[in-house]
Amino acid sequence: MKLTLDPIGRILSSDTSTAAAREHVDKLHGELEEKRAVVAEGWGAHRAHRKGKRTTWERIAALKDPGSTVHSVGTLVNWGKDFAGSKRPAPGAGVVTAFCRIHDRWCMVIANDNTVASGAWWPLTPEKIERAQGMALRLRLPVVYLVDCSGLFLPEQANSFPGLTGAGHIFKKNAELSAAGVPQVAGVFGDCIAGGGYMPIISDRVYMTEQAYMVIAGAALIQGAKSQKLTSLDIGGPEVHVHRSACADVRVPDDDTAVRLIRDEVDRLPSSGADFYRHGVVPEAPLFPPDELSALFPAEHRHVYDMRQVLARLVDGSLFHEVLADTGPEVVVGVGRVGGLWMGFAANVLEPQPHPEGKGMRPGGILYRAGIAKLSAFSRACNDDGIPLVWLQDIAGFDIGVEAEAQGLLGYGSSLIYTNSTNETPMFTVLLRKASGAGYYAMSGLPYEPVVQLSTPLARLAVMEGRTLAIAAYNTKLTDDFEIASTDPDERAAIAAGMAEVAARIEADMDPVAAAARMDTDEVVRLDELRGWLEALAEMAYQAIGHRRIKNPRIWSLHDLELLTAGRTAVKSDGVQDAPSEQPEEPVEEGAVAVRAPMEGSVWLRQSPDAPAFAPVNAAVEPGATVALIEVMKTFSPIRVDCAGTVLRWCVDDGAGVSPGQLIAWLKPT
Repeated sequence: MKLTLDPIGRILSSDTSTAAAREHVDKLHGELEEKRAVVAEGWGAHRAHRKGKRTTWERIAALKDPGSTVHSVGTLVNWGKDFAGSKRPAPGAGVVTAFCRIHDRWCMVIANDNTVASGAWWPLTPEKIERAQGMALRLRLPVVYLVDCSGLFLPEQANSFPGLTGAGHIFKKNAELSAAGVPQVAGVFGDCIAGGGYMPIISDRVYMTEQAYMVIAGAALIQGAKSQKLTSLDIGGPEVHVHRSACADVRVPDDDTAVRLIRDEVDRLPSSGADFYRHGVVPEAPLFPPDELSALFPAEHRHVYDMRQVLARLVDGSLFHEVLADTGPEVVVGVGRVGGLWMGFAANVLEPQPHPEGKGMRPGGILYRAGIAKLSAFSRACNDDGIPLVWLQDIAGFDIGVEAEAQGLLGYGSSLIYTNSTNETPMFTVLLRKASGAGYYAMSGLPYEPVVQLSTPLARLAVMEGRTLAIAAYNTKLTDDFEIASTDPDERAAIAAGMAEVAARIEADMDPVAAAARMDTDEVVRLDELRGWLEALAEMAYQAIGHRRIKNPRIWSLHDLELLTAGRTAVKSDGVQDAPSEQPEEPVEEGAVAVRAPMEGSVWLRQSPDAPAFAPVNAAVEPGATVALIEVMKTFSPIRVDCAGTVLRWCVDDGAGVSPGQLIAWLKPT
């Protein structure tokens, strides 16, 4: 059996909206690059060079395959944080964790940044190392440790030494990797004190340079405790650990030799299985360039876009096989190739979709019953078939209200959560924009342990938006229209200031850089980097063989799922059902065409309060033109006209509430 891959996507039009989107995203990309540069600089290369050593990034550059891309994770951990006992921050928590290609094999590299307090462990350094070890364990990727660590940053030891994921948990992860048969190779390049001394010991191969030493306690501590005149090299240098204790395997003269020999060790490992699992298919680029992703996302985060346009810029040849297309249209699921390898995709649809019971339209970006069931079935099928699964999130949450509770959304959501909690196939999550509430959890958010969670600079991770939370916090002081109820000027000013403070604080917390600093997301990536990331993750998912089920596409469960659901009545998408209206339905003149509300919500006739109207009376409009916006749960969807014409009359005021099918304007066709 063979799946048919269909073309998706279209050429982008050059208009003011795409230009504004590019400008907005380019600004965010520039800010991200500035932060990355600060982290990469550390405390300055001179701190390593004056000791005759390479910097951590120089070692990685020599370790990776020439011309290959390093995919860092955890770059922004601890960004913006200050620490007691240090006049400087700890860029990247003083450690680099990154996917690197070495002799055509993807590896996880964990390298102390020797320019930042001599590679000390800060708060969140252990957690960052453990997260990287966990990624390697899930994908069975070899781990390379580049150790140059002075131990815990002692003024902050209470925040990194104890606890479930404290520094000692690194060594448990070492043991788990070893028990699973994941190769570990370590190079010791300098300081390797206390916990730093334990980290390389369980590795399968340990190299030490002439400047390196591994000690439980350094010379300064021993001299203080035992009044002995010693150096750390005397206590635990290569002379001791290579030739006497056997805690290390090979003694080498310098950094460059150690890196070269570590590359040789990786070259002795089995090659990648990725090319076998391509089944003879040659990888190809998307038909539509991935760098166009920046133009797809409106500058205003509450406005919708076409998720299939995003998929068209991520999959090989812009070819995609959609599964269960006639069910749960608020989500799109299907398979495509990335770098010639099969990947599953599950994504939110942002545009309004027809209500299954003919009650007009429903806003996108929300999970309803059928969509949840569709995600669960697709996720289970991908797990059964061994297809790696990518979740593309832009979600406002689950549907709420009387109908949602009566339909048992809690139960359907629990089924999806159970599925994603127990899947063994690799899952990767991308927060494109909104990642809100339980929807973020259900679509494999970080608490459900995807192998990697990426965020774009547009991502907004929170239970609810800042203004919504401010309204909830001050609800007792507001009218039914969410306006301040008090007439006292001082009280009104205090309430307004309090709401603004709450909204600003939540907006700051939602920022993807803030999330990355807390380790609430693994990495913030540019939109034009997404395709490259997915190519790398696909190869990693198929590199190791024999540790998880990977079915031949002929016997996929997806075939059974499609056959059993074939022939079901498709969800209608040819317009909205007329709803009773209190307004007169007689055309204002002969031949006039009614413009109706596609769903329940609030109609806005302009992009923002100070912007001109989309289509004032007597304005000429083209087919497909946006004449208004409809707002549902802080998401704005366009109301478009089907034909060219002139606006004769608006039947609603700006901000008016409307019901599905309600008359909002009259248009004279031309």
